[in-house]
Amino acid sequence: MINKALINKEFKLAIHPTSLLFLSLSFMMLIPNYPLYVTFFYTGLGIFFTCLQGRENNDIFFSLILPVSKKDVVKARFCLVVIIEILQMIIAIIAALFRTICLKLPNNAGMDANIAFFGFSFILLGIFNYTFFTQFYKNTDKVGKAFVVSSIFVWVYILLVEGLSFAVPFFHNILDTLDPANIYPKIVILVLGLIIFILLTILAEKKSIKSFEKLDY
Repeated sequence: MINKALINKEFKLAIHPTSLLFLSLSFMMLIPNYPLYVTFFYTGLGIFFTCLQGRENNDIFFSLILPVSKKDVVKARFCLVVIIEILQMIIAIIAALFRTICLKLPNNAGMDANIAFFGFSFILLGIFNYTFFTQFYKNTDKVGKAFVVSSIFVWVYILLVEGLSFAVPFFHNILDTLDPANIYPKIVILVLGLIIFILLTILAEKKSIKSFEKLDY
């Protein structure tokens, strides 16, 4: 069970304003000929600012003064993060629908804002969650190092997926097209992406809890 009081604390005291501000960046989906995965890099950046602010405000120290376990503290932070990521995804999907249905804008700079794109974006968020938090909870003072490590993985993934959309015929001709063309392969990618996101986030939480419980506060 997740401690509801801690989740309340996360939203009222811990979250950095940029995490909410960056939700509006989902409307980057409307920019013509733009690498749209960058939208979700900003999601991670907002989460980084939340953790950085927490370090400066001694958030973890004061949380552990409360009658809660270290496990509860980690779970509450993951709950906050997943809610932010899902909100970002929902707003981005709404913007992408408007782009595809109303504007009918293809994306010559990378992947189109289609169903498959969001499957790959879920994987991107899962990679961020795993690489950032498994590093962060090894040493919560070194939040910058955790973000650098996660950023490397995220940008390598972005470059890889964008490159595949240009270089591999299956990606270019089937996955990188405006909806509703080739709908079934895209749905498969979306489902796989969501499953990978869930698995990576669960694994990240479990590993983070183990690392955090070893830290001395």
